[in-house]
Amino acid sequence: MTKILNDTRVFAVNPNIDVQDVTFQNRFGFVLAGHLYKPLNFEEGNKYAAIVISGPFGAVKEQSSGLYSQTLAERGFVTLAFDQSTTGESSGNVRNMASPDIFTEDFSAAVDFIGMQDYVNREKIGALGICGLGSHVLTAAAIDKRIKAVATSVMYDMGESMWQGIDGSKTLKQQDIERDYLAEQRWHDAENNTHEVGPHELPFDENDQPIHLTSILPDKLDEDADPVTTDFFHYYKERAFHPRSVNSNGAWAATSPWSYYNFSLQQKISEIAPRPTLIVTGEKAHSRHMAEKSYEYLHEPKELVIVPNATHVDLYDQMTLIPFDKFESFFKGNLK
Repeated sequence: MTKILNDTRVFAVNPNIDVQDVTFQNRFGFVLAGHLYKPLNFEEGNKYAAIVISGPFGAVKEQSSGLYSQTLAERGFVTLAFDQSTTGESSGNVRNMASPDIFTEDFSAAVDFIGMQDYVNREKIGALGICGLGSHVLTAAAIDKRIKAVATSVMYDMGESMWQGIDGSKTLKQQDIERDYLAEQRWHDAENNTHEVGPHELPFDENDQPIHLTSILPDKLDEDADPVTTDFFHYYKERAFHPRSVNSNGAWAATSPWSYYNFSLQQKISEIAPRPTLIVTGEKAHSRHMAEKSYEYLHEPKELVIVPNATHVDLYDQMTLIPFDKFESFFKGNLK
């Protein structure tokens, strides 16, 4: 049985699942790092259905995507959890620079890689994106017809959240100020040959002035912290802390919102049909409205599952709430 080296996964590891370090290249030349999970009771000579998995936005394969991958491998799938380009152990001289085009391409590169394994049936490949990578996986599936079924968990539209605000409250004035802010940031980076870190979702003070941050989450949680920040803090800073995770240990490159301004992730997702789509979100998730909006954009066959009492972060790692039975039945029913 092959095991990954220097195992730093932050979830309970199943010692009966064969998992190995892998690397593969996307069409832009970035080398992506992944963990390839073989199904429980793997048998040589069989051809298995496979699922490529990434997310949340700012997480690494040792966190939520690895947990999803291991659990679905326990249920009979070949799975691949991978770090997005420029993040985690994947390549990129400029670290943690988000890109809607490259991150979307990464899913198709993962399909390339997993479909080259001789124990995978190329006609039975699915994809799953968690949180912000849920918006990218839908975009990938719209063009990549090799993805026969696609699912999201607590889908979060990164372009919308960056430029309109998670609750849609960012004004046109603030968007214009943000463009000025990013232009000045580019001059700063060019003059200093740097790529300074900063918020990927730029906040504003009461006077519409941008608030520059060098860490997504605080080192210490304020007593009056809002529930969403509290949930993220407990996950990324405590129970699932990982030094390579952007959200655990820093911030994105400050100019990351630049590309998302002109790139509508949801523009063509209706063209996934007639391939099936599953949208899963939490009843109490702050991102729920984004998942429901994506569901409305999609054409049949599609399904929306709202998990009772679950917050956004609950569906990262809470095994009693993540509907793995539903993910299993969806992929087994559609990868056949």
